[in-house]
Amino acid sequence: MKLSRTEEALMNMLWERKRAFLKDLVEAHPEPRPAPTTIATLLKRMSEKGYVDYHTHGRSREYFPTVTKKAYFAGHFNKLISNFFNDSTAQFASFFTREADLSKEQLEELKALIEEEIKRK
Repeated sequence: MKLSRTEEALMNMLWERKRAFLKDLVEAHPEPRPAPTTIATLLKRMSEKGYVDYHTHGRSREYFPTVTKKAYFAGHFNKLISNFFNDSTAQFASFFTREADLSKEQLEELKALIEEEIKRK
C-alpha cells in the first residue's frame, strides 16, 4: 500500500530520527504545525498500512519505522518500471539516459557503476 505525500513526509521524519514520540514529530514540523491529533491520525493510518509500529512507555507511544527508506523507494521504483516501461529496465535506462539531459561525465559515471555491478555478479 502506498503512503500519501503527507504520510511520506512524516515517514521521512521517522527514518531520520529512527524513533520518536508524537510530541517530537509535531515539533519537527515547520510552522504552522499540524495539531497533535492530525499527526496521531497519520501515524495510526501508517501503522495500519504496516509502515510504522510503536512501543508503549506509560501513556506515551514511541514510534519507529518498520520499513527502511531504501526498501520503500525500491518498491516504488520497481512499480514505476512495471507500470511505465513494461517491466523492462532496458526501456527505463534508455528513457532515462536520453531524457535526463545527462552530461558525458555523468553517463561515464553510470557506465562505470553498471560495469562494476556486472563484475560483482
